[in-house]
Amino acid sequence: MNTTRREPIRVCIDARLRSGEAGGIEQVVVGLAHGLSKLTDGNEEYIFLTYQEETAWLEPYVGGSCRIVPVADTDGWTRKVTSIKPIRKALYRYGHLLGSRMVEVAVSDGTVERLGVDLMHFTRQKAFRTKVPSIYHPHDLQHLHLPGCFSKLEIMSREARYRAYCHQAVMVAVASSWTRADLIEQYGLSQEKVRVIPLAAPVEAYPVPSNEVMQDVRTRFRLPDDFIFYPAQTWEHKNHLGLLTALSVLRRQESLRIPLVCSGKCTDFFPWIMKKTHELGLDDQVQHVGFVSPVQLQALYRLCRAVVIPSCFEAGSFPVWEAFHAGAPVACSNVTSLPDQAGDAAVLFDPGRTSDIARAIGKVWNDEKLRQVLAEKGRRRVAQFTWVRTASLFRAHYRRLVNSLLTEADKALIALEPGL
Repeated sequence: MNTTRREPIRVCIDARLRSGEAGGIEQVVVGLAHGLSKLTDGNEEYIFLTYQEETAWLEPYVGGSCRIVPVADTDGWTRKVTSIKPIRKALYRYGHLLGSRMVEVAVSDGTVERLGVDLMHFTRQKAFRTKVPSIYHPHDLQHLHLPGCFSKLEIMSREARYRAYCHQAVMVAVASSWTRADLIEQYGLSQEKVRVIPLAAPVEAYPVPSNEVMQDVRTRFRLPDDFIFYPAQTWEHKNHLGLLTALSVLRRQESLRIPLVCSGKCTDFFPWIMKKTHELGLDDQVQHVGFVSPVQLQALYRLCRAVVIPSCFEAGSFPVWEAFHAGAPVACSNVTSLPDQAGDAAVLFDPGRTSDIARAIGKVWNDEKLRQVLAEKGRRRVAQFTWVRTASLFRAHYRRLVNSLLTEADKALIALEPGL
C-alpha cells in the first residue's frame, strides 16, 4: 500500500530573534526566507515564528508561500535580569553550583501544535521539546573544543540542550562535513540523521549598495583610504587579540602600518580587545564600527583592500562567503571547516601563530595581483552556493521527512547532497 501523502505540507521555521543579537543565525533565517520565497513550483506553506514587535528585520525577505506569525517573548524577563552586569558575572562564575535547576530543556507551549504544522524547523540552538517532527541546527560543538571560552554553566546548558534536541530531531542540519563528522563522533548520532546543507552568502538577499551609499559609509565611519576588514562579534574565539598582535608585529618589524576596521556586536569580551589595542599602541590604527545594517556591511566589503578572518573555530563562516560574493580577497584561518570552505580562494594561516597571521596579512596587503586572483577565485567559489539551492534542498528534506511526494529534482538534490 502506497502511504505517500499528496496534500500540501505546513512547515514552521523558528525566527524568534532580536535583530543584531543572533549573529549568523539571523543571516541563516534571512537567507532561508529569501530562498523559500522564490520557490514557486510547490504548494508548501512556510510559517516564520517571530517575536512580537520583532518582525521588521525579516519582513523584506518574506513572500510567496512564506508568512510571519508573531508570538510573545516569554523569555524577555529572564533576558533583562541576566543582562544586569553583576548578575551576569555571578552566573558566569557560580551558576553551575545551582545544578540542573539552571539548565533548561524547554517544552512547547502549544503554539506550533495549534498552528497544525507538519514539521518544526529549529534554526536556533535554543529549541523546545515537541511531538511535532523537527529539524535541529546545533551549528557547532565549540564548547567541547574550546571549553575555556565558556562558563561551566554554559557548558552544562549546551550539553543538556544540544543532546536533547539532537536526539529528538528527525534530522540534524549542519553547514559543513567537518561539523557533521564532529556531531556523529561526539553525540553518537547516526550518519543518516545528520545532513550537510551548505549555506550561501547572506548578502545575496540584500540590495547592492549604490555609489551614494558607498560614499556615505566611508564618510559616516571616517574610513581610511585602504584597510583590512574583520566582521565578527567580539567573542573570544574570534581571535581579535591574535589579529591585533599580528598587526603590531607588521608595524614593528616591517614598518607596515595597516588600518583595521572591525564590525559586529560588542560582547563582554570587547573591553579585553580594547585593552590589548591600547597596550600594543594601535589606537590610531584600529576602528570598531559596531553592528551595521546589511547594506552598510556590503559597502564595507567592497571598500576594504582585503578581509581577514583569524577565528579559532568556525563550523562555517558567513564572512568568507560574503567577501567572496563582494569580490574582496580573503586571508583566513586553517582550522575546522574553513579550509574546505575557502578552497584555493584564500590565503590560509595558523590562527595560533602570530607570525603566520602577520605573514598572510602582509602577503595579501602588498600583492595586488594576488588580490585580483583571490577575488576571481572567490567569486567562482561562492557562485556554487545560492539560497534558492539551499532552500530547494531543505524543501526536498521537508517533503522526505513527512513522507510527501518527492519530485525527481528532490531526489536528485538529496542524492547529490553537496558538502563542504
